Amino acid sequence: MLWPFSPRPVDPAIRRLTQRQAGACAEIHSAFFARPWGAGEIEDLLRQKEVVADAAVDGRGKKVFGFAISRVLCPEAEILTIAVDRRFQGKGIGRALLAAHLARLAAAGAQHVFLEVAEANASAVKLYRSFGFAQVGQRPGYYAMKDGSRATALVFRAELV
Repeated sequence: MLWPFSPRPVDPAIRRLTQRQAGACAEIHSAFFARPWGAGEIEDLLRQKEVVADAAVDGRGKKVFGFAISRVLCPEAEILTIAVDRRFQGKGIGRALLAAHLARLAAAGAQHVFLEVAEANASAVKLYRSFGFAQVGQRPGYYAMKDGSRATALVFRAELV
């Protein structure tokens, strides 16, 4: 008996996020947040000189698997959002994207980086910890959830130098 079709592992290319990709990013973002960012909001962010943004894409750069957007105000950076399309999670895309994005933040002069993550997002917390992020605070009831509840945000920090 032949096994059912198994999708090939995804080997993403990490490239700078462009305004053309804002719609795909907004679609990915909408799966995770009660108040997701629209394409126009993402385009506005990308116009800001202090914003660093990356996308995990297929080899031709047509399909966006995930993206990360940060603001750099040296010596600090803050990851504003990072998300991987649910259909492609668990394939190493988030790890590759975060590694490349942190390298770009360091190259932009950031010495340390902050981010916030929902306390219940165990896979993201595990990923961030594997990159040396440590919890430095929390914000109870910070995130509005799609079901109307509120979730605690954990505040993490990592050194880039």
